[in-house]
Amino acid sequence: MTAVESELRSIGELARASGLTVSALRFYDRTGVLTPTRVDPVTGYRWYADDQVGPARLVAGLRRVTPLAGIAEALRHRRHPAEVHRLLDAHLRRLEDGLADARRELSRIRSLIDPEETTVTTRLLLSRTDLAAAVDAVRFAVGADPDLPVLSGVLLEVEAAGVHLVATDRHRLAVARVDATVDGPPVRALVPVAAVDELRALLDGDGASAEVVVAADRVTVAVAGRTLTTAPLPYDFPDHRRLLGAKLGAAPAYRIPVNGAALRAALTADDVRVCHQTHDGVEHPVVALGLDHGGELRLVDPAAVGDPDGGLRVGLNREYLLDALDAGGNQLVLELDGPITPLAVRRTDDAHAFSVLMPVRL
Repeated sequence: MTAVESELRSIGELARASGLTVSALRFYDRTGVLTPTRVDPVTGYRWYADDQVGPARLVAGLRRVTPLAGIAEALRHRRHPAEVHRLLDAHLRRLEDGLADARRELSRIRSLIDPEETTVTTRLLLSRTDLAAAVDAVRFAVGADPDLPVLSGVLLEVEAAGVHLVATDRHRLAVARVDATVDGPPVRALVPVAAVDELRALLDGDGASAEVVVAADRVTVAVAGRTLTTAPLPYDFPDHRRLLGAKLGAAPAYRIPVNGAALRAALTADDVRVCHQTHDGVEHPVVALGLDHGGELRLVDPAAVGDPDGGLRVGLNREYLLDALDAGGNQLVLELDGPITPLAVRRTDDAHAFSVLMPVRL
């Protein structure tokens, strides 16, 4: 072994450090994705520098979810995280579109196999005002990114005794539940946002109850003789329970009762301390909620380095927080766990209505 090689990692050492096999490392060398720092001219043995461990680990993760060209492109841009995130998001959208196409094709094939199969429908009878309140609780979180059509609607998730309404734009997520009399099997339907807005207008009319019928190819809502019918979006909505993670089961570190109107007034006051951050080319106002060791909630300077009181400090998009407060009402509870953990905004009078906001790194 030469003096130069003694300062490098052997291919076996890099394999152990990265999670890639030796044969995989040879393959990525041949394809030019991850080339060794030195190759012995006599034996052909490969040697790698310490700073290649990180890229090798990145390859080990990427190879499970993206093709070779995607791995190479991500490695080229690895020093620019925003660009890598853009590449991964684009790949995820392609996977989602492909899955939606596959589901539509399989549905067509099933109809060819059994063309006489009876369409299964699920009927719900529920309070008009409760359904209107649930729509109001989630509408603000519907996505508007044309590159993410899967987020451009509200999910109706029907269970045995009611229906959950769910919306997310990746930065925030809102959930509400309505009790209902349900006739039929559990079912999910993704209602496009334009139809959601039509539904909300329909619910402002007369009638104590609303009837909702969910079938594979349509969702119909009837209120006092007026009817709205729409085709659901052909996408698999993300599993909101997986997105919420521990928020659904674990108790938060802090539960802070707040008055929504008072907090809104503080957030919109002339002297509120705001900094601005740019994401995807759009500038967003950012505020910081501080929590001292006595559990007192206050607005703190988001541009400051650390918290002078040494307590918890969470950065949030101010407009997203205001939307969540407006949807929740006045008697709310904020659930906080840490500066990089999603913040939940819950209504005190409805345990099933809440929203979750992604924190902003300060």
